[in-house]
Amino acid sequence: MRRLGQALGVEAMSLYNHIASKQDVLDGLIDLVFGEIGLPGGGDWKAAMRQRAISAHQVLRSHRWAIGLMESRAQPGTANLRHHEAVLACLRQAGFSVEAAGHAYSLLDSYIYGFTLNEQSLPFESSQDIVELGTRYLRELPVQQYPYLFEFLVKQAMQPGYSYTNEFEFGLDLILDGLERTAVK
Repeated sequence: MRRLGQALGVEAMSLYNHIASKQDVLDGLIDLVFGEIGLPGGGDWKAAMRQRAISAHQVLRSHRWAIGLMESRAQPGTANLRHHEAVLACLRQAGFSVEAAGHAYSLLDSYIYGFTLNEQSLPFESSQDIVELGTRYLRELPVQQYPYLFEFLVKQAMQPGYSYTNEFEFGLDLILDGLERTAVK
């Protein structure tokens, strides 16, 4: 609260004239993040869930601090509630049972948050970073001991245009295909 007060040019205690606690600030910030994520809509549930997941991934990449707080709010805001309602409505209207919709929502969010968190922890950001890191690995990598890692680095990760972020949509499509086979009646 001190830092927020400094950023706003006021004393930290004066903030409490407008909010009850630090949790209120976090609730509001998370609600703003939820508000940036595109809501699913339209008749094709799979396309809607795909677009929503891609939107959530992009938003979370730009708000690196938010992942651990997204589902932790005891007082969700309007955007948060609207988001949850839209996802569940899309799945239920597509024929998912209540239970299957819950499973699908949990699986999708676990994948979105988990992939994004993993992506944020990688020691590279660009394809050039991957090439530099891969080059260092290759200098010290005993190829006979790690032939498949060597192959992956040389033939996939270090190739022009490779982006780890592109792996997100590959995994997402596998999940959506699996949900379609098992949950839609």
